[in-house]
Amino acid sequence: MRRTLPAVTLALLLTLTSCAGTAGTAGPQTATPTPGGPPSASRQDAAQVERTLASLRRLDDLPLYEMTYVGAYDPTVGTDATPPSPFGCSLFVAAGDPGRPLFARNFDWDANPALVLRTDPPDGYAAISLVDMSYLGVGPDPSGDRRLLDAPLLPFDGMNERGLAVGLAADDEATVRPDLGKPTVGSVRILRLVLDSAATVDEAVAVFTRHNLDFDGGPALHYLLADATGASAVVEFVDGELRVERGTGGWQALTNVPVVGVAEQRRRQDHRYGLIAGAVSRAGGVLDADAAHRVLASVRQGHTRWSVTYGLRSGEVRLVTATGGERRYQLSMS
Repeated sequence: MRRTLPAVTLALLLTLTSCAGTAGTAGPQTATPTPGGPPSASRQDAAQVERTLASLRRLDDLPLYEMTYVGAYDPTVGTDATPPSPFGCSLFVAAGDPGRPLFARNFDWDANPALVLRTDPPDGYAAISLVDMSYLGVGPDPSGDRRLLDAPLLPFDGMNERGLAVGLAADDEATVRPDLGKPTVGSVRILRLVLDSAATVDEAVAVFTRHNLDFDGGPALHYLLADATGASAVVEFVDGELRVERGTGGWQALTNVPVVGVAEQRRRQDHRYGLIAGAVSRAGGVLDADAAHRVLASVRQGHTRWSVTYGLRSGEVRLVTATGGERRYQLSMS
């Protein structure tokens, strides 16, 4: 359901750095740090913590887990993902049919456990997102691990109840120039702020423009956004400046090469971008989930961990993991 994200929450954002330690013994309504560790994001009472951790279940041998986060969290504290080497990802939006816009992505990375996470914060939009659990610092058996309470802070892709979807990919050429008048947020954490507060691409871009991004300790990134109207945009950082390129022609794609200000012919020299662009443009940007997954399969790599499609109007989420298992989820749209 629609709620208003308090302006003070965004105004209090801190610079977020990589942490691999314990996320704290989060007491209800507080973020008390554990000695040597960061504060927890949880703003849950004891019963909500118990319900959240009890909802964790293993789905397949990726391993893939699923969890429903119950209660509130503070998106300005906790851990942030700063991986030591670049992601290799493939993303696209197919919006040739305005009634069935679709967001698709491959997440290509190390062989880590993944988590399908449902969130419904009291001051933001409900969402489904995917998390690489290794950045929470959890062990091989995550059952009962309170570090899972920081899972909302690390969405590597996701969609909210308004049909706003976002995903990231490495962009080695990206650079940022901090604006001292803006708060700084981690390069993965920004996805949580977008999912919680943005209903449209324009609103999502505005979240980016209100913040500095911190790429220290991890790969520089660029981002693909899309919403239920079929609008889409790539957000990149060129010569230190945030730049936005809007989607045209019913589709937009992103891999690990810059797109802002780059001619389409040159973009297609990238193998994965070229395959996606060819397939989606031939289809006129009209793809259902089955067809979109075939395109994702054509650009899979040996280290692709998951392939996912988000129906931006239907709310349908279809997930295929590296083990070949398929899961379907339904997000209630508002």
